[in-house]
Amino acid sequence: MAMQPDVLRYKKDFDRLYRKGRKAADKYMIVFAVPNGLAYRRKAFLASKKVGGAVFRNRARRLLKESYRLLASEIKDGMDVLFVARASITEAKCPDVMASMKKTLGKSGLLR
Repeated sequence: MAMQPDVLRYKKDFDRLYRKGRKAADKYMIVFAVPNGLAYRRKAFLASKKVGGAVFRNRARRLLKESYRLLASEIKDGMDVLFVARASITEAKCPDVMASMKKTLGKSGLLR
């Protein structure tokens, strides 16, 4: 399986996001973003144990990934973006998460 260049994998990238990134939050997620100096976006989706067991965490990540997929064309390039699920996401449906993501990306100035 080939490595995807648009997925954040390394600790140094996450540390940079937490340290220097712009942070915006909404009901279902927290978004960290920092310019990456590349021609494309890199992203990561995170759900900690605060969200729940493995089933809940996987669902949270799936909801975040699907919302991102639907909004990807509206997001600026050249950014590293980290989406962190909040515990409240477990009761959410996909349209709710998508609206929350759009609002949060707008707050952090990532929409075109």
